[in-house]
Amino acid sequence: MRRLLISAPLALAAAIGAWAWAQSAAGAATLPARLTDQAFWQLVEQFSEPNGYFRSENLVSNEDLFQTVIPRLQNTIRRGGVYLGVGPDQNFTYIAAVHPRMAFIPDIRRGNLLLHLMYKALFEQSADRAEFLSRLFSRPRPPTLGPQTDVEAMFEAYAMVSPDRAQFESNLAAITDTLVARHRFPLTTGDLAGLNRIYSAFYLEGPFLAYSSNGFSLRGRYPTYQDLQLADDGTGTRRGYLATEANFRLIKHMQQQNLIVPLVGNFAGSRTIQAIGEYLASHEATVGVFYTSNVEQYLFQDGLWHTFLRNVRSLPVDDRSTFVRSCFNNCARPRGIRSRTLLDSMPLLLRDVRAGEVDSYGEVLARSR
Repeated sequence: MRRLLISAPLALAAAIGAWAWAQSAAGAATLPARLTDQAFWQLVEQFSEPNGYFRSENLVSNEDLFQTVIPRLQNTIRRGGVYLGVGPDQNFTYIAAVHPRMAFIPDIRRGNLLLHLMYKALFEQSADRAEFLSRLFSRPRPPTLGPQTDVEAMFEAYAMVSPDRAQFESNLAAITDTLVARHRFPLTTGDLAGLNRIYSAFYLEGPFLAYSSNGFSLRGRYPTYQDLQLADDGTGTRRGYLATEANFRLIKHMQQQNLIVPLVGNFAGSRTIQAIGEYLASHEATVGVFYTSNVEQYLFQDGLWHTFLRNVRSLPVDDRSTFVRSCFNNCARPRGIRSRTLLDSMPLLLRDVRAGEVDSYGEVLARSR
């Protein structure tokens, strides 16, 4: 649900290596197996645009059924490509499902970058899902929880535990220490204040944190963090990044290797997407998945969708590269569900736009599956 994306062209030299999930996809030999802290922050600074505005905080997704496309998405793309996505932590669920070699998370708000840096620190600090939730919500870990505990049982246990102020203070200090002292990311005093505010929301609301707009919590109207983690793909299979230890470990590993890179920028901006495209081209890599949420809705409203597409044309893609987009209200089914998630071929969309067959948001949605 946003307007978003990213920053400036730069080809950053990186080590050649094979990663645990090396596939036959393009770029498998040339994308870095790990970014140094310095290289990671260079990408953040040089690809990012100035901080922008969006009306909602978006600490938690408001998309009810975003997992439902995962089985089809897995059967469509080639593993080993690069993931692009916007917004908060629903990106981790998609990343756990498609196993990219690298991920970029561009968003118009610097607050989203800080949110992802918070998550980065928490993943790195946590040995398993139960510890991650303990740190995320600043609640003591119930002694009965272990690596094999079902995700629903985990949330039931944490719902019964009160947040602890001393643990919050200790955890916030540890997050800051991980980012600033260990990784040496040059966060400003404003960034640190933003981290405090974001982390405080998870401390105060816990598993029941929900999407908010213009400073107003909309719990009850939109899914909570817990709801999204307990959701499934429509067939009964839970795909959330905390659904299994394997999913959690995949995201943890990528965070440890600095391979999930949050950015600030606009989808129709002059630097970010083009910078990603140049970086991927220099590493002979292709975009496998581009999750846009419903950003295109706002781009059409602002007359910027074709500018966005010019940026998309700078991205290396293959014949299976796929947009994942969300549609609210008029697309949502069944009753009570506010959004649907749809797939679309990136190369076919670009082809059809050139042919003059797509020129409105309705036509974009109509072609999406």
